[in-house]
This record gives sequence, C-alpha cells and structure tokens, in this order.
Amino acid sequence: MLLLGMKSIELLTRKSGRLKMLLTEHFCKNQVPYVRLCISSYLCSKKKKENGYEQVDQERYMNLVRSVTSSKASPQTPETLFEEDNLIYGPVNKFKSPVKDVEAKFPKNWVPLINSSKRTLPPNSDRKHLLQIGLQRHKVPSVTSVLQQTMPLDQAFYLKRWKQRMILELGKDGFAEYTKNLFLQGKLFHSALESVFLSEEVPLKEQEKDTTVSGYLASVQHVLRDISGVKALESAVHHETLHYSGLVDCVAEYRGQLCVIDWKTSEKSKPYLRNTFDNPLQVAAYTGAINHDANYDFQVNCGLIVVSYKDGSPAHPHFMDSDLCSQYWNKWLLRLEEYTEKEKNNNAIETS
Repeated sequence: MLLLGMKSIELLTRKSGRLKMLLTEHFCKNQVPYVRLCISSYLCSKKKKENGYEQVDQERYMNLVRSVTSSKASPQTPETLFEEDNLIYGPVNKFKSPVKDVEAKFPKNWVPLINSSKRTLPPNSDRKHLLQIGLQRHKVPSVTSVLQQTMPLDQAFYLKRWKQRMILELGKDGFAEYTKNLFLQGKLFHSALESVFLSEEVPLKEQEKDTTVSGYLASVQHVLRDISGVKALESAVHHETLHYSGLVDCVAEYRGQLCVIDWKTSEKSKPYLRNTFDNPLQVAAYTGAINHDANYDFQVNCGLIVVSYKDGSPAHPHFMDSDLCSQYWNKWLLRLEEYTEKEKNNNAIETS
C-alpha cells in the first residue's frame, strides 16, 4: 500500500519539480525504518533475494569492517596513534648523542699508566708496610682541583641547577649547613673505615653508638668481606712526571686484585659506574700517581669505587679492571692538559 501511494503522488506532482523534490526528501528521511522492516521481514520469511553484496568475500574484508566500526566507537588516543605509527613506519629510533670529541682525542703528553720500572705486588704479601703518608703542600694541582676546573659544561649545568634548587628549599645558610654536614659525614665514615682496617675487625658496638655513620658502615659490610691485604690508608700520592698530587682512600686487594679503592657516600642510588660522574677519572689519576711515586714500591692497575648509603642499603661496588683504568687514564690526561692550558692562559692575562 505504501508503495502504491508513493507512485500516485509521483504521477500527480510530475509537473511540479519543487513539490516532487520536497516529497522525495520527506520519504528519504523516513526510508530507514522502511528498509529495516523489509530486512526483518526478509529474515522471518527466509526468502532469498539477489544481493550484490553477497558476491563479496566477507571473510577477506572482515578485519577492515571491524577496524572502521571500532574506530567510530572508540576515539583515538596518543597511545593508539603511536601504535599505528609503529605499524606503518616502524618503531621510533631514539636519538643518540654523537661520541664526544674528547673520547676520540689522544693526549699530547702521554705517559703510561703502568710504570715498567716498578715491580708488581705479589698476592697475599706482607702487610706490615702499611703506608699512611701525610699530604704535603706542593705547588702542584690536586686531582680534585683539576677535575673541578675542567668539569664538562653539561655536568656543571646540572650541578649549578641542583645548588639553586637546594638553596631555594633550605636558604643560603641552610644549604651551607647541609654541605658542611655532608663533608663531616664523609670524614667520619673514612675514619671509621680506617679503624676497621687497622683493627682487622668490624666494631659493631661502635657503629651502634655512632648513628652518623652506622648506616654507611652497615651498607659496606658485604664489600668489606671481599677486601684483604691493605697496603695504604689515607695516604698522599704525587706523580713525579706529571706533577699533580692527591690523597688515596685505600689501596688493598679486592677479590684477589690489588686496587685503588675510593669510598663514596650518597643519598641517591648509583648502581652503574656512569652514575659516579668523574670518580673513575679520580681513581685512574691516583692509580697513575702511585705507579710513578717513589714512596710506593708496588704497582696498581685496577680500581674500585664503593658507593655507600646512609639508610644501610647494600653498597654498590664498581670494579675497574686494567683496561677500564687505562681508558679513564687517557681521559684524565686530557683533563690535566686542559687544566694546564687554562692556567697558562690565566697567567698570561695576569702578566699582560
């Protein structure tokens, strides 16, 4: 009946194009429920009609249909966009900074880390000759001052930003007190370790009394068990060829390897050697100085940086074998040359 009505109206309004257009629009808007009724009646009657879509391979294009309908239902998010980019263009290759020029450079005034004129200390040798040479005031730069004056720009930037943030939180006086306490803690920690090595035992009762360093000492207990044959404690070194000096924390055997040992305290976890910044260069500098100092009748080619924590968390020992020490020794020589060049320029400006 509805179809006959539509044909009658079309015949009556054939000459009126505008009216035909209006009526057509009206029936087109109401065409969806008509189609749905037809489909439902088709399903109920199970009568087959010829349909062009039946010729399409529906299984082949099923994923396409699902992706279109699902994209309408769930809007895209940054995560889904990244996933699509990965599928289309592949995973993103993160930018890697190029190798620094300083790593490719070679020291002009190269001096070997190992001194061939010295003998290598045999394992488990007599420790009666424990050295504790006092630091003399030479007219030569210290290892610490060289590293501070030649600090890389990015490292100096982060250090400056850290200081600014701490001053905002604590104030200038508070920050000065904070740094003073850090220095005091480090000094007490080194003194406690010296007592441990000289007495050949760990004074647990004394640790409990001194809460300032008790956490640090508890942190390094598992490392101390691997240390033996102490040869030097808080002993000064002087490189007779390159003319620089320093104070070595400890020279001892770590798991059978003679090492320059540097004890560090930290409030943050430093599980990797790269987290220790310039400390490997410091150890390499002390190693070279010992090998070229007449006060030491032995030679060292390994290093150990032990980072201890105030809360008693297990310390992180970073062992540096001979190859790694040699790499950092070359970097130290470059920093020393940079320092020497800066000093020459400053002296030339002062005299001019």
